[in-house]
Amino acid sequence: MLPKRLEQAIQTLAALPVPLKTEALLEYARRLPPVPEEKRGRLEQVHECQTPFFVRAELEEGRVRLYFEVPKEAPTVRAFAGLLFEGLDGETPEAILAVPPGFYRGAGLEAILTPLRLRGLEAALLRLQNQVRTLTPPP
Repeated sequence: MLPKRLEQAIQTLAALPVPLKTEALLEYARRLPPVPEEKRGRLEQVHECQTPFFVRAELEEGRVRLYFEVPKEAPTVRAFAGLLFEGLDGETPEAILAVPPGFYRGAGLEAILTPLRLRGLEAALLRLQNQVRTLTPPP
């Protein structure tokens, strides 16, 4: 089961016609907050992406805070970051670790994005999940 905000985002994307899916993704890209100055240089690169894509997960009062850095010239990758940010920032570690790599299936993104781009989205999620695992002690 996906966290509520991520589930809502996927359902919204699924309900949109193809031209509006692109617009919705671009809106996620526009809403991605900038990396705070004190976090710059502390993010981990997602090497599976051709575009420079950097992520960081931190634990704050039992909730995961997410940080992304993606060039503005890469709107598709920024859209992935924005989608992950809006759907997962502030969630518990358990909720983030429970998200399956193909969480976006059913949203119809395959109609507008290449398989290579979609693998990049999965790689970003897996990188975040690996970071979350290091933040939380095993049960």
